[in-house]
Formats: sequence, structure tokens, C-alpha cells
Amino acid sequence: MRENMSSGVCVKESVEGDPGEKLSQDELLLRTREVMQGLEALRAEHQAILEGLLETLRCLKQTQEGRAMEEKSAIIRRSLEMLELGLSEAQVMMALSGHLSAVESEKQKLRAQVRRLCQENQWLRDELANTQQKLQKSEQNVAQLEEEKKHLEFMNQMKKYDQDLSPSDEKDSDSGRETLDDLFPDDQEEQGPGIQPAHSSAAAAAAQQGGYEIPARLRTLHNLVIQYASQGRYEVAVPLCKQALEDLEKTSGHDHPDVATMLNILALVYRDQNKYKEAANLLNDALAIREKTLGKDHPAVAATLNNLAVLYGKRGKYKEAEPLCKRALEIREKVLGKDHPDVAKQLNNLALLCQNQGKYDEVEYYYQRALDIYQSKLGPDDPNVAKTKNNLASCYLKQGKFKQAETLYKEILTRAHEREFGSVDDENKPIWMHAEEREEQSKGKQKEGSPFGEYGGWYKACKVDSPTVTTTLKNLGALYKRQGKFEAAETLEEAAMRSRKQGLDSAHKQRVAEVLGEPETREKQRSRESLTSDTVKYESGPDGGEEVSMSVEMQ
Repeated sequence: MRENMSSGVCVKESVEGDPGEKLSQDELLLRTREVMQGLEALRAEHQAILEGLLETLRCLKQTQEGRAMEEKSAIIRRSLEMLELGLSEAQVMMALSGHLSAVESEKQKLRAQVRRLCQENQWLRDELANTQQKLQKSEQNVAQLEEEKKHLEFMNQMKKYDQDLSPSDEKDSDSGRETLDDLFPDDQEEQGPGIQPAHSSAAAAAAQQGGYEIPARLRTLHNLVIQYASQGRYEVAVPLCKQALEDLEKTSGHDHPDVATMLNILALVYRDQNKYKEAANLLNDALAIREKTLGKDHPAVAATLNNLAVLYGKRGKYKEAEPLCKRALEIREKVLGKDHPDVAKQLNNLALLCQNQGKYDEVEYYYQRALDIYQSKLGPDDPNVAKTKNNLASCYLKQGKFKQAETLYKEILTRAHEREFGSVDDENKPIWMHAEEREEQSKGKQKEGSPFGEYGGWYKACKVDSPTVTTTLKNLGALYKRQGKFEAAETLEEAAMRSRKQGLDSAHKQRVAEVLGEPETREKQRSRESLTSDTVKYESGPDGGEEVSMSVEMQ
């Protein structure tokens, strides 16, 4: 019995342990095994005791002592039943522990597999990204090779064309020797069909007197760069210019006029991308080369100075641009003469720079002088005459000289009317006269219902797609409003709206034609116009006046 009690105490201690102690799974499993061993020992002892009691009961008779032994045997049986139950529970706990261990092991395997899959997924993502980058580079290389192939085919065609020209044809033809002005067009393109650009030969002779003529390959490259930039493909145009520049520097050296020409072309592309700092550096480099190789009074030097002035003006640096523009003017006057149309163009640029600085006396002088040159050399119907008058009128408006501005606007409209319908008389009046008559009738309470029935036809028949006439109508209408002539202003505004609508209809037809051919996005069209245009425009202030412009020369 003492051994039985000692085993029960050991089992109880193994089961209870320290109540504040937190057991791990392995410790719990170990203690459960110890409890099972104790319970099995107690069961064996209880069975031995029970067998001893049963032997004793068989020997004893039905006495008081026999009944006591029966009670003891009953207690022993109950204890055995409890021990059997405890052993069963312990076995269940052992089985549960084994199951939990298997589940944990499987869980660890799954976690390891998930980590491996994540690593493989990340590796596949990296490989996919690298493959996409390689594919993109390959596509770019293919596109570049295709463009180079087209360029080489184009150059080959030009080479064949140049070989077909005989030396006698080059001597006899004025267009065979293209000069700086021929390569880079200017405002002469806007001349009327009846005006002969007599100054072109003079400019060509002046350019050739400097001993330098742009090679045909650079003219071809210039046209090719314009084509790429018009499509917004600067990733092709810029490397093409840089490669050509590198080749020229290797063959001719850095200080060569051809290198300066290439720098001008690349500067134009950078300016079109709004990279003004890079463009200014290139133009300064080109200016230094041309001054060193061609002389400080060469027309190409004047062109580079003008381009630098335009670039500074576009960035708002009018004080820095003015001396450059003045020096370009001096060179042109010295080489071409003071009455040359290119001098008038430079005067317009200089007037614009002075106007932005508030130097109105100088502005009036420069515009008036340019106007006199255009009228005397190109005739009163040249578009530059109307443009310069509009610019001069905007200068008058900024100074409050409304009468002088009104006179210029009326001259522009009157000349447009006479060009289409003959001289002015009582039966053939320009639109501003009808507008003022309508104003007088409105004050006399005799307003006519349909004024355009009489005098609207002239405006429909004339060339309303020119923005100068439309701008003049708007400016004169604004001036009438300032003077309180609202009926006259309304008349001119209606005429301007009609001209704008007609211009929009023309633009719509052109857009339809583009859609039927190869479509051109608005961004690419703006890029093309910016690159090939020879003007940089600055909007006028709230006083009205046409947008004045500075010409850019691609020499």
C-alpha cells in the first residue's frame, strides 16, 4: 500500500507541476509520457492488490472481516477503472500531439514551398522586365536602322541627281548655286505673285562674296531634319544632327563654316524643343566660328546674330537681344545696302525688341523705315507692308495715339478693297466707310436692317485667309469701341467673324484631306510649323494690335 501511495504522489506531481509554468509542446509530450508510465505502474499495483484481496475473500467465510475485504476490492476496482480512463486520455493526448506535429511539419513544408514560389516569381518578373527592355531596345534599333536606310536611299538619289547635272547647267542656272537665303526661306515666300524678288540675287551675290557656299549635303540634311522634326521624331533628328556634326568636325575640323551651319541646324531643333540654353550655346559657338572663318561682316554672321537675338527675345531677355539685333542690322546695311528688304526685316525685329522695352520713339522710327523700304522695293500690295502697318499701329495704341493707329488700319482695309474691286468712289466704298455710315444712321435712329447686303460682297471675294486683314478688322473694331462707336465696331466684328468662319471652312477642307491621307496630330503639326516657320511671334498687349513677329534665319 505504501508503494501504491508513493506512485500516486509521483503521478500527481508529474501532472500538476508548477501552475505558473508555460510548457512547450515537447515538454508537455514528455510529461504526458511520464504520467502514462506512472498510471501503468499504479494499474499493475492495483491489479496485484485486487488479486490478493480476491484470494483472501475465497479463504474467509461470511464474517465481518470478509465484508470489509469486499468493500476494499470494490474500491480497488473503481480505482482501476479511473486508471484505465486516465490511460485512455493520455493515449488520446499522445495521438493528438502526434497529429499536431504532423500538421506543423506540413505547415513548415508549405511555407518553404511558398517562399520558393515567391523567389521564383520574383526571378521571373526580373527576367520579364529585362526581356522587355531588350525588346524595346531592339525595336528602337530596328526603327533607327530603317530611318538610316531611308536616309541613305535618299542621299543616294540626291547623289544621282547631282551627278546628272552638267557643269554648263550649273553655270547657266541661277538656282543651281543655292545661297544662304535659298537654303533657309524667309518672309519672301509671302510676296504676291506679281512682285519679283529682285533682292534675292543681290543677297546671293553678297553671300558668295564672302567665299562660302553651303554644300548640297547640308541642304539635304537640313530638309531631312525638318521632315523628322515635323513628325515629332526628335529621337531621330537630334542623333542625325549630332552624327553629321561629329563627321564634319573629324573631316574639316571644328573651326569650319560647315560646322557652324550644322550647329545652326541643331540649334533650331533644340529651340523647337524649348531647350533654349542648349540652343544658345550652339548659336554662340556657330557665331564664333563664322566670325573667325568668314569675317565679322559676313551675311552669315548677321543671320546668326539675328537668331541669337530672337532666342533671347523669346526668353524675355530684350536688353541682351537688342545689341545683337543692332549689330546684325549694321552688317546687312553694309553688305546689302540700306534699302534692301532684308534690312527692313531686321528693322522689324529691332522695333519689336524696343517695343517690349517701352522705347516707343525708336519703335516708330524702325517701323516707319521698314515700311518705306517695303513700299519702295516690293510695292504697296506686298503682305509685309500690311504687317508692318499693323505693327506700327499697335505701337501707336500703346502710346494712346489712337488717331494715327486708326489711319493705318483704314489704309490697310482700303488697299485690300482697291486690290479686289478697284478705286474707291461713292458707289465702291471699303467696309470701314460703311461701318461709319451705319454709326451715323444709328445715331439718327435710322438703322438699316441688313447692312451686309450692300457691302459684304467685297470681303467674301478678297483673300480673307490672310490673317492680316482679319486682325485689322478686329483691331479697328476695338478702337471704335474705345471711341464709343459701337455700331461701327459691331459691323467690323461681324465681318471679322465671317472671315474667320471662311478661314475655318478652308482649314476644315484641308483637315479632311489630311484624314484621307496620312493623319497628322495637332502636336506634330505644331512642331512642324514651329520648326519650318521663319518667325517667332509675341502677342500684343490689351491695347490691341496685331501679333508682331521676329524673323528667324536658318543660315
